[in-house]
Amino acid sequence: MKKRTLGKSSLEISELSLGCMSLPPTVHEARPIVEAALDAGITYFDTADLYDKGMNEEVIGTVLAPYRKDIILATKVGNRWVEGTDGWTWDPSPAHIKAGVKESLRRLQTDYIDVYQLHGGTADDPWEEIITAFEELKKEGLIREYGISSIRPNVFIPFLKSSNAISNMMQFSMLDRRAEEWFGEIKDCGASIVTRGSIAKGLLTNEWQVRMKPYMSYSEEELQQVICRLEKEYNDIHALSLAFNLSFDVVASTVIGARTAEQLAASVTAYQKAQQISDVSEAMSQLKKDIYTDHR
Repeated sequence: MKKRTLGKSSLEISELSLGCMSLPPTVHEARPIVEAALDAGITYFDTADLYDKGMNEEVIGTVLAPYRKDIILATKVGNRWVEGTDGWTWDPSPAHIKAGVKESLRRLQTDYIDVYQLHGGTADDPWEEIITAFEELKKEGLIREYGISSIRPNVFIPFLKSSNAISNMMQFSMLDRRAEEWFGEIKDCGASIVTRGSIAKGLLTNEWQVRMKPYMSYSEEELQQVICRLEKEYNDIHALSLAFNLSFDVVASTVIGARTAEQLAASVTAYQKAQQISDVSEAMSQLKKDIYTDHR
């Protein structure tokens, strides 16, 4: 599997990466999926302290412990669970970031996190203090690099311009091209994009017909028409979806989730087929290019 450099850092990550949020909740169930990802050459694994109230970190920390030196591990901070409820609050304070990293390190069974990401953000957050907190964690050796996970231009652009952040994890796919407007600015900041929502809830896999429902600004009828045309042109819609995202050099990796080994295998096969797709211009000409209307 090919690798790309993450922003202005020295970190190289696999072009296909595993989003761990959808993994089964036990080590026994998750292990074969994670190990299949490793066997396929996937080196970038993304989680968050929010997922399963920290249990997701514990599961992948256990499974990945023997392979720690061979992988790039990313997690997120900023959401605080409200004790005794199933809800959470937003807390980007330096105190929470510094307490959160220690808990994540414990759950992940590691001495350092490769990419520590702010899990969201608002225009009113104390950005200078947040950046200082991340920089201090770098100096302490608890994190190697930091980034953000945000679809709000009025959040991620100022953050990237004001800091040494190397990545933004954001939703992007053939069916949701809103982020595309900002690719140039993100690249100019020395950062890369790690895409989530890359297969649009299964609409951009070869099971798209059974997943069919309205998505973003597309009606069900529009989706039927455009996916049929693209499938006829490119043969494999799953492979095209990955090739499309990776056609942008600012994209370092496209994240896929997998609840079963079969789902993971389908994405790995699609990635292999994507290597034969060198021109996505026909797809670009047929797809909508919406823009963000909020948080500009």
